[in-house]
Amino acid sequence: MPLSLRRTPVPWDRQRPTWRDARPAVIARAIERARARPSGNWYVVGASRDLRGDRPLARTVAGEEVVLWRAADGRAVGGPGICPHLGAPLRDSPVRCGTLVCHWHGLALDGGPRAGWEPLPVHDDGVLLWVRLDAAGGEPPRDTPVVPRRPDPERALTAVYVGTGTCEPQDVVANRLDPWHGAWFHPYAFVDLTVVDAPRGDADGCADDAFTVDVSFRLAGRLVVPVRAVFTAPEPRTVVMRITRGEGEGSVVETHATPLGEDERGRPRTAVVEAVLATSDRRGFAVARRAAPLLRPLMHAAAGRLWRDDLAYAERRWTMRSTGRFPG
Repeated sequence: MPLSLRRTPVPWDRQRPTWRDARPAVIARAIERARARPSGNWYVVGASRDLRGDRPLARTVAGEEVVLWRAADGRAVGGPGICPHLGAPLRDSPVRCGTLVCHWHGLALDGGPRAGWEPLPVHDDGVLLWVRLDAAGGEPPRDTPVVPRRPDPERALTAVYVGTGTCEPQDVVANRLDPWHGAWFHPYAFVDLTVVDAPRGDADGCADDAFTVDVSFRLAGRLVVPVRAVFTAPEPRTVVMRITRGEGEGSVVETHATPLGEDERGRPRTAVVEAVLATSDRRGFAVARRAAPLLRPLMHAAAGRLWRDDLAYAERRWTMRSTGRFPG
């Protein structure tokens, strides 16, 4: 059975402190190595499932308005979210037969260049939508984004959560590269957490650049699901958690941090786009996949509860950094 019963549960305040293990230098160097990896200027915009045929998906990415929609052949296309005629917000315009029609004066965009409007590279990986912004990224461009290795989406149960916080992408990445906080900050979700391996704070190489964690997901009371998970950062704005042992082996949680721009007070805003791809070899998993429309709201609720905490972590980290008070 995948479930276990905690026979001698340790109260929250009596678990082993992890603050000595969570060395600031280890986390900081892991962030530095992640930020040094190439992204090819690709940014996650949202879930593939959210891109419908009758309306666009719009977001401000790195201060630039972008809009994506489905062309007549089903491809994801997109470009600037400002109409080149008189500046109408294309996010409010409808899609008709694969053509985005500006609701101010009827300028029709089919995804190709038109009247000064130039398309942007868009990638649909089947789970997430990406847009390439070379001016914002400033890196040598790549033809496709760095998409982590995943289970087959056709055989996995997938869900995508989107949240927004007042912080920078590195603060979201820092949260994910600090696995030691899990059982302390999220006791309703995680118990018996042990970081069994972590990169050294002075390590420059990437071969050992992973955090390996033994943890139990809490279901109810003393009923838990123990797993081993490995955290890696394949590019500057992405952290991947992969289950390598236990129930759901091969399942992946991808956390993507997308800079949005500044708010009215000049503070940075960042979107968290988290994709869960759950898989299992158990016979009953096929039934769970067929019940995906019923299960996704539960998955969204669970991710939302965790990210209420984790965005508070990221926002606090940014506040400390921006005021010169961050001790790490």
